Amino acid sequence: MNFELRIAKTLIEQGLLRPDRLEEARELAEEKDIRLSEALLRINAVREMDLLTVTANAVGMRVLKELDVEDVDLELSHDMEIAFARAHQVLPLWRKSGRVQVGVADPLSQDPLDAMRVMFHEPIEPILVPEGPLNDAINKVFDRMASADSVLEGMNEEEIADHSDGLEIENFDLIDGTDDAPIIRLVNSILTDSVKERASDVHIEPFEHHISVRFRIDGVLKEKIQPPKRLHASISSRIKVMAGLDIAEKRIPQDGRIKLKVAGKEIDIRLSTVPTSHGERLVMRLLDKTTVLHDLDYIGMGDQVLLNMNNLLNSSYGIILVTGPTGSGKTTTLYSGLAKINSPTRNIITVEDPVEYQLGGIGQIQVNTKVGLTFAAGLRSILRQDPDVVMVGEIRDAETAEIAIQASLTGHLVFSTLHTNDAASAVTRLVDMGVQPFLVSSSVIGMLAQRLIRTLCPHCKERVVPSEDDLMQLGYTRERFLRMTPGYVFRPKGCQECLDSGFKGRSGIYELILVDDDIRGLITKNVPSNEIKKMAIMKKGMLTLRDDGARRVMMGDTSIAEVLRVTQDDNLDLEGVFERANKPKPDFKPAMTDTYLTSFTPE
Repeated sequence: MNFELRIAKTLIEQGLLRPDRLEEARELAEEKDIRLSEALLRINAVREMDLLTVTANAVGMRVLKELDVEDVDLELSHDMEIAFARAHQVLPLWRKSGRVQVGVADPLSQDPLDAMRVMFHEPIEPILVPEGPLNDAINKVFDRMASADSVLEGMNEEEIADHSDGLEIENFDLIDGTDDAPIIRLVNSILTDSVKERASDVHIEPFEHHISVRFRIDGVLKEKIQPPKRLHASISSRIKVMAGLDIAEKRIPQDGRIKLKVAGKEIDIRLSTVPTSHGERLVMRLLDKTTVLHDLDYIGMGDQVLLNMNNLLNSSYGIILVTGPTGSGKTTTLYSGLAKINSPTRNIITVEDPVEYQLGGIGQIQVNTKVGLTFAAGLRSILRQDPDVVMVGEIRDAETAEIAIQASLTGHLVFSTLHTNDAASAVTRLVDMGVQPFLVSSSVIGMLAQRLIRTLCPHCKERVVPSEDDLMQLGYTRERFLRMTPGYVFRPKGCQECLDSGFKGRSGIYELILVDDDIRGLITKNVPSNEIKKMAIMKKGMLTLRDDGARRVMMGDTSIAEVLRVTQDDNLDLEGVFERANKPKPDFKPAMTDTYLTSFTPE
């Protein structure tokens, strides 16, 4: 009887595995030519920890359910390549009692342990670790060793050269990079760090005596490193080569795209370069292709806004506009809406620049202005494809707006975005483009404005009693605040989990105007947008962006300062709007820290 079969018999004896599942696993192992233990896990016949525990007892090994990377000795991995660690699923952890303790996922694999005995010239003690936690630890350990700071510190004068060419990046994981060229290692490290720190954009800006490399994390720019100015030409050339741009042309702006893989994640990068007085400025927008697209229920909408949005999505025709500045999450909201109504009975086609998410069952067209495929041209062609639902990435000109309106008037549901400060201003924007007010009123059925707010880190947020001034800016009196809350809100503190920012992730706040007969009458009269907004607030019970932000503050999701940062005061008397929206008292989550202050000063 071989070793794995003995382990399976032990699992059966301990009541952890059914005999019939063992037979099923043996058949799969023979059919797929895989090991019995792998087959047991594939068919979920046994829990991984049960299998590891029984195996470890049989071979006399310790088992670690999870690994804390903070405890791992990084020095032990300096002479090891990540490709070796990944291929053999091994990671040196620490030295204890004259031995190097090594995390392994396979207790029967001896070759990598023999190689590590030669590497360290010391006895090796293997410790069994589940495959998932071990692979996560491998990525995190090599992430830290390959940080941009450490690469920059290790560069010397002799190494500085123009290494703009080098490895082919297609299907190459940057963490696996072992290239000796310092500029290539520095650029790879910058990109790796940006993915690790959840950056949405990377800014590389040349100044008179240095370069500033900044990451936009959760909507806020943060300086990462300041390489010396002499590295600028090499860094710029390397990134332009990766994007397929002309490295000799530095007098005009250029745009390009980079596709790469970082720590197993497929990343799509949009590169923009512009000439400045101190050299080319580069900005890279990072799109994680593995990002999970959330449903509308999970992107922060309040109950009433969510109900109204679902009603709009079920309309047969009309235009739904999502407004806000660049980077406010408009496209994500549109995709979430499309995903909700996507079905085999609907023909959904989009025209976008760029296609940020791939949605199964939906036809997606990429704008290409070089060959004349603009939003207007794409939309005109889409209407010949018998669509039920159309999404236009952005209405930028009168031609696109007019075609979208004609599409809605001929029985199509149209989604699109506009760059405006609030929902009501969408009307003004369309009229400014040259669209007649009566066409706007007869085609637009809903206008949603949104912003992204940073959400507080759940590990370190702390309680605080807001000041009178803070409450006044949110539109609350002290009495109203105390009626609706336990008497406190939360503020950021900072910890290792959130990179000392106090925030982790972002969520949306929204204001939605439903175009009913009253709103339609104002649009037809071409009244100012503030009159439309005032009616929506005072007669329709609409919550403004700041109101919705206040709701999230009261729920403990974000801070007062964060809401004030991303919203503006509407200079309207909004007392009582929150109550009219029939919102229940928020369900407050306990804070990790009970610091209780008498006032709160926004950061």
